[in-house]
Amino acid sequence: MLARCVGERRARQIHRALRNGKLTALCLLLTFVVLRGTIGAGRFGTPQQDLVELRSRLLPHPHRALSEHHHHHRQRQQNHNPNPNAAAGEEDDEEPPERSVEDPPYEMGPRIEDWDAQRAAWLRRHPERRSFVAAGKPRVLLVTGSSPKPCENPVGDHYLLKSIKNKIDYCRVHGLEIFYNTALLDAEMAGFWAKLPLIRALLLAHPEVEFLWWMDSDAMFTDMAFELPWSRYGPYNLVLHGWDEMVYDDRNWIGLNTGSFLLRNCQWSLDLLDAWAPMGPKGPVRAAAGKLLTSALKDRPVFEADDQSAMVYLLATQRDKWGPKVHLESGYYLHGYWGILVDRYEEMIENHRPGLGDHRWPLVTHFVGCKPCAKFGDYPVERCLKQMDRAFNFGDNQILQMYGFAHKSLSSRRVKRIRNDTAAPLDAQDDLGLLHPSFKAVDVAADSQSQP
Repeated sequence: MLARCVGERRARQIHRALRNGKLTALCLLLTFVVLRGTIGAGRFGTPQQDLVELRSRLLPHPHRALSEHHHHHRQRQQNHNPNPNAAAGEEDDEEPPERSVEDPPYEMGPRIEDWDAQRAAWLRRHPERRSFVAAGKPRVLLVTGSSPKPCENPVGDHYLLKSIKNKIDYCRVHGLEIFYNTALLDAEMAGFWAKLPLIRALLLAHPEVEFLWWMDSDAMFTDMAFELPWSRYGPYNLVLHGWDEMVYDDRNWIGLNTGSFLLRNCQWSLDLLDAWAPMGPKGPVRAAAGKLLTSALKDRPVFEADDQSAMVYLLATQRDKWGPKVHLESGYYLHGYWGILVDRYEEMIENHRPGLGDHRWPLVTHFVGCKPCAKFGDYPVERCLKQMDRAFNFGDNQILQMYGFAHKSLSSRRVKRIRNDTAAPLDAQDDLGLLHPSFKAVDVAADSQSQP
């Protein structure tokens, strides 16, 4: 019938097109079934929600150049918001209501007015816990941490382990104490701001500590021999990597970095934390503060308030109040941006030795924008992990050489022997003098005399 109407040749073309169309439709159906089984139903069980979630993961986030990137935690604090209906042993993921901009400003706890006096009295009662462990050597607590949940990217937990191993090694060599945190102390202060409630709690719980040293989990020590110039910081309560002209003159949001900084245990620091924290509560408050920071600071992208921009804003707008006690350190890399350092490690090894701390051999390499725990970041995950391996091995070689070993290369986890065994091991000296460094020394005699 069709051949009579359109001709035999035309009829064959139509039949061929129909067969191809059926095959195409069948292939599309099979493709949809396979993809549906691979991706899953999404959080709400609809293909539309799958698309929304995939887009949200792939959309680029504002890149915080020279700043820290904490993952946003989703855990409610049991003590502040207990859920009586939660089953025993069941994790409570319910979040507290978000603070409105009309609500009273956020506070981390009861305001303390006389911390210096309280701390001084405590130290007098406990002479065995002196705030300076030797002449010119303050008692320092290095603080870092990570999310209480496993990493989205399973390999991320391995890199967190490497990062904390790196920090433990530095603290052991330099006689520092270390605290690793995995608890979100205040659900309102998730993300960028989670460090502030933790820092405050540790300052109050450890009056014997003179300086608290915060370091992000994605930062590593790469100069194990560099001792901080503690005598330089006598007049200061806060030490950050940064530049005076960028902060005070330009009001540039990347004029300093809050991924690695020193904070003295004193009333001034508690007051600073009280002034710093109100921009941090997530929700409308953080969003509104982000708009203020973008309008007030140079070149800042539009995104919610972060702790680094807020610190620049505080110093730039209230310099007379905070500036005299703040030291912006640019003489060495208290924070070193990985993008300009990792490709030069071999050059550093060839031309220099550890103990410099600056561009010749950086104290800290900070992987800003890399998110080893997440499946997506500001940089390709593979590139970040490769360079984190190099940074870890670069620092680890300085530890291994104390025992006569080194990594076969900066890209290899395998090690080789670099020093022969000896029948007189106590006569052997490590190349960098890190086995018994003078800066690790503690005045044990004074401690023993002060004990009953």
